[in-house]
Amino acid sequence: MTHNLVTWGQSLMRLALLSLQSLVLMPLLLMPMMASAANQDPVIAWDKIAAGAMVLDVRTPEEFAEGHLANAVNIPFEQVAEEFAKRGIAKDAPVVLYCRSGRRSSIATEALVAAGYTQTYNGGGYSTLIEAQKTPAK
Repeated sequence: MTHNLVTWGQSLMRLALLSLQSLVLMPLLLMPMMASAANQDPVIAWDKIAAGAMVLDVRTPEEFAEGHLANAVNIPFEQVAEEFAKRGIAKDAPVVLYCRSGRRSSIATEALVAAGYTQTYNGGGYSTLIEAQKTPAK
């Protein structure tokens, strides 16, 4: 009887340790996926744009006026989800977002995903996209 209780206690302890390990390791495993939203590939962004994705500049109107990608629509990042809903943009419309560095476009991408948009892509920073456009494909 005592042996059974010890074995049962050891099994329970192993289960508790496995559960704890899962809680600790899960965020570490998911972090690269979450971080990838902020570190997008400009080549993929250009492929999506070439395939007809909407180009969305989420910088300020002043930044937009200083220069932007061809055919870009300017909606400041704080207003993206509300403005998409107001304009009736389809939830499955492909959209490539960009800003100066990729931070605001990451925030805007998260807002659109939270609102149910399924084809968003954070293209990152304006300068990076311009440079990638000038670089010939290898």
